[in-house]
Amino acid sequence: MMSGMKGLKCTLVTQGLILWCVFTNILLVLYCLTHPTPRTISGSQEDTCPLNVMKQLKTNGTIAAQQTKSQSEECSPIVNIMFMKTHKTASSTILNILFRFGEKHKLKFAFPDGRNDFYYPSPFLCSQVKHYRPGDCFNIICNHLRFDRQEVAKLMPPDTVYVTILRDPVDLFESSFHYYRRVIPLTWRIIGENKLAEFLNSPLAFYKPDAFNAFYLRNLLFFDFGLDNNQESDDPGVMNDIKNLSTHFDLVLIAEYFEESLILLKETLCWTMEDILYFKLNARKTSSVPRLTPEMRVKALQWNGADWKLYQYFNTTFWARVEAFGRERMKQDVKELRRRNAEMKAMCLQGGVAVEARKIQDSRFLPWQPVGESSIQGYNMKKSIDPKFRTICEKMVTPEIQYLSDLGVSLWLTRLWGWLKDTLLVV
Repeated sequence: MMSGMKGLKCTLVTQGLILWCVFTNILLVLYCLTHPTPRTISGSQEDTCPLNVMKQLKTNGTIAAQQTKSQSEECSPIVNIMFMKTHKTASSTILNILFRFGEKHKLKFAFPDGRNDFYYPSPFLCSQVKHYRPGDCFNIICNHLRFDRQEVAKLMPPDTVYVTILRDPVDLFESSFHYYRRVIPLTWRIIGENKLAEFLNSPLAFYKPDAFNAFYLRNLLFFDFGLDNNQESDDPGVMNDIKNLSTHFDLVLIAEYFEESLILLKETLCWTMEDILYFKLNARKTSSVPRLTPEMRVKALQWNGADWKLYQYFNTTFWARVEAFGRERMKQDVKELRRRNAEMKAMCLQGGVAVEARKIQDSRFLPWQPVGESSIQGYNMKKSIDPKFRTICEKMVTPEIQYLSDLGVSLWLTRLWGWLKDTLLVV
């Protein structure tokens, strides 16, 4: 009997080791596939947004402006936009807003090719853009990338408005840890039920800066912006980086004040309220969101000190923008946005709320799920919707992957990875 138990235990351990080796090799192969040798652009090709192309984009933008008159006659809608999509910051909802606006006005997107990001976590290169040719100009770039202002500027007109979004680093870290931990080998050897607490109690015992996908574990915002995410918060370079970053972005949104952020976005881009209507996308179900204790929050803040300084700096500038906009005016605009969003929910959504992945009836609206779980919610549409509103309802609930496909982006590598994680890597 005992020998049988030992044999069974040995078999299970062996199977676990085999699965671990297969998983690791799959990750490494995908990493190689998604990190090709970058193509360099010669010096004569670096001015990639020539005046004649920029004027054509301006013309397109004027057409869009004529089609969407703002309530204010003093400005025309901005059509040249760089949105720096950060991780786990409600950026997927902003992405959907930009997709809808760009599609509606036939704007030119800079899209990735074969996948839904620009070879992240490699630094961005303009050669990563789908069908890129030196001299191309674009209206909107908004998919995940590791920021490089000089490379992005080669694609965009000089009057491009640069926008990004931040989130409280503690909540972002917790979300990132749980969402990505199964593709971060450093976390696989953490024992215990509360792996996040174990990590925060002794982060240096588990963290190696150069390890595969280690960037998800520390100062992820800093990393997304192309900065050194392993700097200590008291390093003078941190504030220098932050101040330099502030010269690159025209508007920094704050996820905790999402509605106020959208009102500022509308104001900055001279858009209408209709342009910023939204349903919250890529959100986790409440039961899958563990709560950090105050002690653990302090430790998470210390571990992500550079991100905390970044957040504090731009949270201050955000509220300065709100003050300049006017508190009472902001209050009224947020109220109107909520009213309009409530109308759209009542019109479009079955039950009026998000549902768990397993309850989503149409696969077109099923969001991408993390490895080994189905924690990301989505929506079911009402069966009977006024035909003139059906299209906008569908677009508002369409997740990023499906929307990119609808816009003509090839996602063969993303879909390959999705098949592997859903078929072979179920844990």
